[in-house]
Amino acid sequence: MIRTLFRSLEAVHGMIYFSPEAEARYAGVGLDRPGGYFASRAAALGAVGAEVVIATFYNFNPEIVRARIPQAWEKVTPERMLELRWEAADEALAKVLPDDLKEINGLARRAAERSTEMLHGRPLFAAHARLDWPEEPRLQLFHAQTLLREFRGDGHLAALLRHNITGIEALVLHVATGDYPADVLRKTRAWSQEQWDATVGDLQDRGLVGEDQLLTEQGRELRQGIEDDTDRMAAPAYDVLSDEEKQRFVELAAPLGKAVVEAGMIPGRR
Repeated sequence: MIRTLFRSLEAVHGMIYFSPEAEARYAGVGLDRPGGYFASRAAALGAVGAEVVIATFYNFNPEIVRARIPQAWEKVTPERMLELRWEAADEALAKVLPDDLKEINGLARRAAERSTEMLHGRPLFAAHARLDWPEEPRLQLFHAQTLLREFRGDGHLAALLRHNITGIEALVLHVATGDYPADVLRKTRAWSQEQWDATVGDLQDRGLVGEDQLLTEQGRELRQGIEDDTDRMAAPAYDVLSDEEKQRFVELAAPLGKAVVEAGMIPGRR
């Protein structure tokens, strides 16, 4: 149920990473697509160095981060990046979300505010938790899901660390489920083919990936354990809701997430 709650509203936040509205605004201050992504998501942390972004974003090649952070802060302040992200989210979501969001906002905000009581061990989430809530209903929903996403995301990194999985290994294991093309994850995270192939070989040596580059039984057990750990660490945010409210959350959120996906706002998903 925890994963269903998260996924039902995931697209309402996730679209910001593909939004032409966001890309245009970031380009306007001199940032390319990767630079805009790193700076906009890291802006809540302040003008941090590359090492902090490498640590909190986890699965990107450190070289692509170092090529853009902290140089981005010479072009734009973190405060301005946050403003640009809000503006882009509002413009993009206005195309697909209804005006009446009162009920889902109430449920999502309760879960998000519950999560802010559990800052420990979640640095990227904690940085976003300090931000003021926006007044616009669309942005309130966006912010609620941003908090829930980063709360879950920091927990996911803890699960990966617990199982001794690096960032690139996590990507290879994701691809090895057969659900996602390797080239997309490899290129967007800026890993070379040589680095990718070496990681596949290492995971094969550990018995996690087979010769067909799909998960072995041991690999499936490991990845399921990571996902289960992630769900357990995300669950406390939603515990503030009753079982009936959780069901209502999904009923209200799923059509909103579907509207975002069907509008083509997240590439590769329909």
